[in-house]
Amino acid sequence: MPLYSYHCPACNAEFEVLLGLSETAVCPQCGASEPERLLGRTAAPSTASGKLAKFRQQAAREGHFSNYSKSEIKGKL
Repeated sequence: MPLYSYHCPACNAEFEVLLGLSETAVCPQCGASEPERLLGRTAAPSTASGKLAKFRQQAAREGHFSNYSKSEIKGKL
């Protein structure tokens, strides 16, 4: 279920709700049944794989394998 952000024009409250496709939002403060859905923010592209490779190279240079899984360590030793 997606997380939606809403603004209630009746009481000026902003809130987030997990809703299914057939569900409608209700303001938790005043009970209004027609809040306005806000535009959501998009997630930034992930650079985790590049950072993980960099951390693994540094760990290997320093002689410890704390950033490797057990199956990967067997191949390194």
